[in-house]
Order: sequence, then structure tokens, then C-alpha cells
Amino acid sequence: MLRADMDGLPVKELTGAPYASKTKSFNQVGDEVFTMHACGHDIHMTSLIGTVINLLEKKDKWQGTLMINLQPAEEVSGGARNMIKEGIFEKFPRPDFNLAFHVSADLPAGKVGYVPGWAMANVDSMDITIKGVGGHGAYPHTTKDPIVMASQLINNLQTIVSREIAPIEAAVVTVGSIHGGTKHNVIPSEVRLQLTLRSYTDEVRNQTISTIRRMARGLAEANGLSKESYPEITLKDEYTPALFNNPELTEKVRTSFESALGKENVLKLSPVMGGEDFGMYGRVEPIIPTALFWLGAVNKKVYDTSLRENIGLPSLHSAYFLPDPEPTISTGVKAMSAAIIDLYQN
Repeated sequence: MLRADMDGLPVKELTGAPYASKTKSFNQVGDEVFTMHACGHDIHMTSLIGTVINLLEKKDKWQGTLMINLQPAEEVSGGARNMIKEGIFEKFPRPDFNLAFHVSADLPAGKVGYVPGWAMANVDSMDITIKGVGGHGAYPHTTKDPIVMASQLINNLQTIVSREIAPIEAAVVTVGSIHGGTKHNVIPSEVRLQLTLRSYTDEVRNQTISTIRRMARGLAEANGLSKESYPEITLKDEYTPALFNNPELTEKVRTSFESALGKENVLKLSPVMGGEDFGMYGRVEPIIPTALFWLGAVNKKVYDTSLRENIGLPSLHSAYFLPDPEPTISTGVKAMSAAIIDLYQN
């Protein structure tokens, strides 16, 4: 199976490109927002379609059934899950492998990257409501201050990675949002936190979640709160499992890429803590070997200038993210076509 994701992001494009998006749509809460392909999904779709056209022109070089998956809703982590739930591997021939590209905002166009094993992270979103007893800011001794408790918890959470998780494992606990209080001299009755959690293995994921629950409960007890006032912790449903690149499949495809592009254009990269729901296709029993590769998308001159002058490049999801279309797409088509032909011949 070849898969490309299709959805855009609620970002107003500021690249200045003549084809820059001017499209508006509605977000999940019904607000009208500008949208753009700030994560390269337009490149993914075009490269996949180009690969299919190329393979049709070279039908004499391979034989078999190739499933094409243009997937919606990657950014909200529901697309792959719903396609699996709706029976993609029952309604169509079950594939022997799953392949995908993702554009890289750090690699120049013309190069591709591979990561054997764990490549992208488990992604969890967690909401925590810390309860207290509100009151007058001049009389804090009559309250149970949730702002102070939230500060304590935020600091404690930073010890999960440094003291709870084994040093050879990887995890991220980030508090991205804190909201509480309405006025200078009013101690509120609650504070709300929003967290993103990242990990590779299910064991570390479960350990991180259980440790947060333990720390939050312990904080409430230390501040003399009853069980009825323990923090409320909600783990969001849009959990994205980690992406594991099958090492054997990755090695086979790497060899094909090197034959098509030259060894100097195929780079071994490090795992990242970003998320990608493509990994779900590799968790369906019986396991289907799965691998995602990075497709360099940065204009060569822009890339060279960034190195020479130590200028940062626009990241994925940036309003200024601007892939170099022609060399990026042509590299993706050439590389993936070679991989498919070699895999089907073998």
C-alpha cells in the first residue's frame, strides 16, 4: 500500500508564493479560518499520484496489486483509525507492506531520509483541572490556592523524564497551556492545564500517564484536599501511536533509493518526537511491515544560505513553510517508483 495524507491546517499562508492558499474553511469548533498545506500534504498527494502514473507507464517491470490510499484527517489523528475501522484491509486485498513519504523542512530537495525502527512518537493530549478553594487574595490562608498547586505540579512533571523514565528511553512531558483566575486579588477555585505527552514504547507511554496521575493525586493530598477535590484528569481520544519503521523493509527501500538517487542523496536520520497516524496501519494484526521516509523539500539555495548564514528554516506547520515543488515531487516519484518496482520483483 502507498499512502498519502490530504488534509491542510488552519494557518494563514504568508509565503508570498503566487499560488499561496487563499482558502478559508471551518475548524472543529465552527470558526471560519484560513487554511494552507503547512505540512506538505499537497506534496504527498502529488508525489503519490505521480508515482502511480509512472508505475502504469512501466507495467512491464513489475506485477502485483498496488493499493493507493489518499487518507483524510491525519492532522486530527482520526483518518487512519477510521479507515482501519471501516475495513480498508478487509474490503481490499491485504497489502504485504505499507509505504509513505513525509516532507522534511530540514532537508534540501533532491535528498531523502530513512530511520530504521522507532521513527515518530506516541502522541497523547491530556487535560488536568486542579481544584482548590477560592477566596480573597489578601487572605490566602483561608484558601487552597490552585495556582500555587498548578505551579508545583508543573515543576514536578519535569522530573518524570529525568527521574522516572530510564535514561535510555525517550519521553516528553510539555505543559502547553495554563488557565486560571480572573482578577488580581481573587484566588480562583480551579486551574486548567493542557499537556502533550510523547514517547516511543507503550511501556513508557503507560508509565508516563500513570506517573502524572500519581503526582496530581499526591499534590492534592499534600495540600489537604479531600478525594472529592482531587484533580480531574482527562486523556483525549485522539491518541496517535508511535510509528515503527520495519527495519528489514526500510533496508530494502534504502537500497532502492540509493540505486535511483545515488548514495549521497539518501541519508540516515534520527527519530523525532512528532506524530503521524500512518503508524496505525503497521499495528493491525497480523502485523504488516510499514515504513515512512523523509522527503527533502527545501529549495537548495535557501538551504545553502541557511547553513552559511546560520538562518533558521521555516518549520512544518509554519505560515512560511514553502517546499520547492518540482525537485521535491520529482525526487519522491523517482524514489518511490524504484522502491515499488524492486519490492514487487523480489
